[in-house]
Amino acid sequence: MHEMVIETSGLSRRFGDRLVVDSLSLQVPAGSVYGFLGPNGAGKTTTIRMLLGLLRGHGGEIRIFGASLEQQRLAVLRRIGALVEAPSLYPHLTGAENLRHACLLKQTPASDLARVLDIVGLSSDGARQVKTYSLGMKQRLGLAVALLGRPELIILDEPTNGLDPAGIQEMRHLLRDMPVAHGVSVFLSSHLLSEVDQIATHIGIIAAGKLQFQGSPEELRARRQAALRIGLDRPEIAAELLRQQGWPAVTREQNAVELPAMDRDSTVQINRFLVERGFAVYLINNHQPTLEEMFFDLTQPA
Repeated sequence: MHEMVIETSGLSRRFGDRLVVDSLSLQVPAGSVYGFLGPNGAGKTTTIRMLLGLLRGHGGEIRIFGASLEQQRLAVLRRIGALVEAPSLYPHLTGAENLRHACLLKQTPASDLARVLDIVGLSSDGARQVKTYSLGMKQRLGLAVALLGRPELIILDEPTNGLDPAGIQEMRHLLRDMPVAHGVSVFLSSHLLSEVDQIATHIGIIAAGKLQFQGSPEELRARRQAALRIGLDRPEIAAELLRQQGWPAVTREQNAVELPAMDRDSTVQINRFLVERGFAVYLINNHQPTLEEMFFDLTQPA
């Protein structure tokens, strides 16, 4: 298998005068769960449509499995499964009948039905009409359609959108296990940052069509070090006093002040200083920034 399942270089797309995707260069490793994050309107769905050959870029190149999508479109797309937005299902048919119909369209043997139903946990529900399925079951059936034909890569656009917590958890477990259990690389877009944080091995963050970060979750967190967060009254006054005492890089964070993370003795010293000057300290801990905090740092306008 090629080292990168998806590579784009300088990928761009306009709608009228608006540049929606701007010189995007993605690198998605084989065997990864790649979370493609961005606020609404950032260009995520447009990018996915270009990766699937549904839209043509106005600049740049897409290579999938090391092959040019432009030059080897059919050969490349046969190796990809996709679920873009809500799955297209026939509610009056059973789950198994929907899959048989998909097999005809994808020219896939019907013998693959039992395998994909088992992967998504619908083996006992294949004979039920889809109109009786919950939203989470419909989404899992859509994933089963994407898995027909044993693709090497699945591309998913907001696969947990609209699901309740139980449905989100089911989808999370399915996607997290795909590379190891089934040999399938996963590329998914999402705005549910906490969910991506739990399943992604690699992350790309896009804002206003531009890639702001690409790498592992650990590399993302390393861009912003852990901080000592102190919750107290009058944080603005406390921050100024600490600066006057020579404590480095004191910042105000809502009802708290933050400093670079430090050892126990220094933490005790700061706490004592604040309490002796009449501040009511109700929280003090070393805070590791969440993926969500890092996301907003990268995507909020300057």
